[in-house]
Amino acid sequence: MNEKFILTLIEKFDASRAAELDLNDGTTRLILKKAGGCSGGGAQNAAGPAVSEVHLGLPPAVKVPAEGPAAGGEIITSPIVATFYAAPGPDAPPFVRAGSRVKAGDTLCILEAMKMMNHLEAEFDCEILSVLAGTGDLIEYDQALFEVKRL
Repeated sequence: MNEKFILTLIEKFDASRAAELDLNDGTTRLILKKAGGCSGGGAQNAAGPAVSEVHLGLPPAVKVPAEGPAAGGEIITSPIVATFYAAPGPDAPPFVRAGSRVKAGDTLCILEAMKMMNHLEAEFDCEILSVLAGTGDLIEYDQALFEVKRL
């Protein structure tokens, strides 16, 4: 399954009256569930989007080294399944690079999910030790994105 197909499928599922979809093609498994059962028509409420769970059985684009983060380092992971963008636009410089120092609240990257641009912000002051994803990569939930050191 390619990324465009998956995103189209998610949009169609969100607009449908179906409460759950489990699709497995032998190499990839996609599970979609709507919050609160059948909402139909892609309805959204203040609690969040109609799609509450998305699991993709795709290998991560970049894996954390087997030895884990460097001494004193931590890993910042993705809170959602999305497409990773390191910069606000194709001609813009990246939000952060290895060696960048950021303050809590600074944008680290953009995670696009269902045509929504979500800014991933630093939760604490830190130095970026390495960026573990590249622009355009399909990112899984809880996939490592940045290796950082708290300041």
